[in-house]
Amino acid sequence: MSEETPDVSMEESAPSEQFEVIYSCLRCGTTVSNTELTRLPEIKCICGFRVFNKVRPPVVKSVNAV
Repeated sequence: MSEETPDVSMEESAPSEQFEVIYSCLRCGTTVSNTELTRLPEIKCICGFRVFNKVRPPVVKSVNAV
């Protein structure tokens, strides 16, 4: 008797980490998440400006000197 089991790859079984990207309008400074921008029909701020800047996370990386 042979039982067939579907092959599940490691990519499908492991939950993928998705980071929330925050953007800021250059004109008015309103912060908008990536998911909110994808819901809109066009990429535009509430003030009408279309230029966004990616907000950096507050984590500071330190590198040891050699």
